[in-house]
Amino acid sequence: MNDSPGCPLTDVAATYMPRLAEFPSEPGLVAAVDQHAAAVRDALIPAQRGPGGPAPRRDELADYVLGFTDRLTEADWTEPVGHDFATLRLTAVCWLIREYGLLDA
Repeated sequence: MNDSPGCPLTDVAATYMPRLAEFPSEPGLVAAVDQHAAAVRDALIPAQRGPGGPAPRRDELADYVLGFTDRLTEADWTEPVGHDFATLRLTAVCWLIREYGLLDA
């Protein structure tokens, strides 16, 4: 997988990574995103739950994002002004991307 503009992780990061800047002023957001990040990690690496486990693989996270965003498209979801389940999940994906350097060269 490459980091071209068509890469699902690149697309999600471009849209939702700025929400991570809200963390210092919204501790509740940090907690919610942390829970969503744990759920995504558990979905990708179910046998090794918990902090300090292996990093999610970039290709598996990209597949997860494709499936998740496909379901959002099917449901005619539109991004709200605040935070809903989908924006929290996609923000958590961005946290995982940043935490594990999944878009680094």
